[in-house]
Amino acid sequence: MEVKKALFLLTLLLLVSCSDDGDDRNQFLPNVPVNQTIFLNNPEFIDLQVVGGWAYSQGGISGIVIYHSGINSYLAFERSAPHLSPQSCSRMNVENSLFMVCPCDGAEFNLLNGAPLTEGVNFAAKQYRVLVTGPNTLQITNF
Repeated sequence: MEVKKALFLLTLLLLVSCSDDGDDRNQFLPNVPVNQTIFLNNPEFIDLQVVGGWAYSQGGISGIVIYHSGINSYLAFERSAPHLSPQSCSRMNVENSLFMVCPCDGAEFNLLNGAPLTEGVNFAAKQYRVLVTGPNTLQITNF
């Protein structure tokens, strides 16, 4: 019986200690609703038909970068640099089909996972959920 109590208290302690107190949340980027439908057969998204292809889309704070990461696998990232408050120069651009780069300070982020590649940058690029909803249709959301 004592073992069950100890396990219960340990589990409760872990749950309380792992609660989200907001310390690791990005304080620079506001949460905005994202619900974007992408039709891959539209000319502006033609590069998304091949693995390794990418395209820009509207939506989010400063736009969205969509990356075709594998067969029926896509990633979507906010274009607003995660380490700065949104401003005209903080809209990231894709370079060499591998990195997202912030024009304000040259900070780089990995296009495969959004991870910062620049020393001193502590936030990854904000990622959105991508659902393949049809043979040529993606749904990008943050809910």
